[in-house]
Formats: sequence, C-alpha cells, structure tokens
Amino acid sequence: MKVVDFLKHKREILAQHPFELKDWLSPAIRDYWREFQQKAHLHPLLGRVLDLQADQQLLQRQAASQAQAVNSQTALAEKRSVELDGEAAILYAELQDRIGEETHVGEWLQVSQSLIDQFAAVTGDHQWIHTNPERAAAESPFKTTIAHGFLTLALLPQLTGSVDEATPEFPSARMVVNFGLEQVRFPYPIKVDSNIRARTKLSRVTPIKGGLELLKEIKIEIEGIRRPGCVIESLTRIYF
Repeated sequence: MKVVDFLKHKREILAQHPFELKDWLSPAIRDYWREFQQKAHLHPLLGRVLDLQADQQLLQRQAASQAQAVNSQTALAEKRSVELDGEAAILYAELQDRIGEETHVGEWLQVSQSLIDQFAAVTGDHQWIHTNPERAAAESPFKTTIAHGFLTLALLPQLTGSVDEATPEFPSARMVVNFGLEQVRFPYPIKVDSNIRARTKLSRVTPIKGGLELLKEIKIEIEGIRRPGCVIESLTRIYF
C-alpha cells in the first residue's frame, strides 16, 4: 500500500487520535507532512501535531547544544583553577602532546564459550543467545553464540593492559581509578571463538584536584571484521 493511500485509509482514526501518527511516520516523511496532508485530505490537527514534534526536536537540540557549551566552559574553568606541580605537571605536559594519538594496541584475546559461560555464571545472565550453542545455531541470526556486551566491557582492563602491575601505564601515579564511561556502543556482535583486541586513543586530558582526568576512546577490534565490536569513551582519573 502506498503511503498516501495508507494515510487516506487511516484518516478517520488519525483525526480522532492524531498523536499516534508519530509511531507510523519516519523522520524523513515528517518533513513533508503538508504534502501528504494535501494529497490525502487529512485532518488539519495532524499538521499541528507534527509542528509540535518539530518544535520539541528543535528545543531538544538547542538544550543539548547549551549543555555541551556549559560542560565545556565548566571543564575549562576547572582546568584554569587547578594548579599542577611535581609528577602531575610532568605527566600533563607529556600527555598534551599525545592527544589524538593511538596510545595502546592490545594483544589478541580469544572469546571462548568457556569465558562466556563463566561470565554468565557470575552475572546470572544465561540468555540463550550467549550460552546455548545448539539453539543459537538453529534460531539466532548470528548462527552461533555471542559474547555479552557487559563481558566486553569487563574485559577492558585486560584488553587495555591497565592492570599489569609489572609494567603500569602510569608508574609515577599513586592511584589510577576508573571514573566511568561517557558513551558505549556495540556496532557488531562478538561471536564465540572470535579474537578481539583493544585500540586506545587519547582524546582529552584535564587537570583535577590531586591529579589528572583522561578521556580515552577505546575500540574493540574483531580479527577479520571491519566493524568494531564495541566503541567506548572511558574516563580515568590519575592521582599522585
């Protein structure tokens, strides 16, 4: 059924329940609602609904832009207000020259079914797409089991080499703390027996009280696959 015919067929329902239209139209179609309204002779209230949605989207974009500006100004103010000395000042100067560079490429690690099952046992996540190879082969679109997304995140310390006491990443630091994640995405499933490794890029270094805050972009590479299994923006705090 063509879009216009569909709208004609649904016009009485839409006239009574115009807000349901947002569940049926894609963002691209919403931009041309007047044309559809004219061709399909829809209720004029639909136009007001879509105008309202457009206004809300604009306000959301403006709010996000303002929040980003405020966060940038706050980070800049903190940077200016914190005075670094000693090892913190030395490391800050070194890291400033490496912003935007790839700072670490990890070793390959095989994601075995045993590793997946151990993670499932610890977390209680026994969903069949992870732990049932027979059912996954028959029903999953991936035709095999895949790693939990949170398993990938849990492997970050090992994949990035940040827990190697023999060769610490920041030997002059008193303490290194995982402060959180800015953003996480899983663009491609990590299938069982895949080899993965982490590639880390330094995105930002900010002085904080007692040390430094680092923002890193970490991509989990899957051997033989173009797309990454995971992309993370990670915050680390270093104290001296």
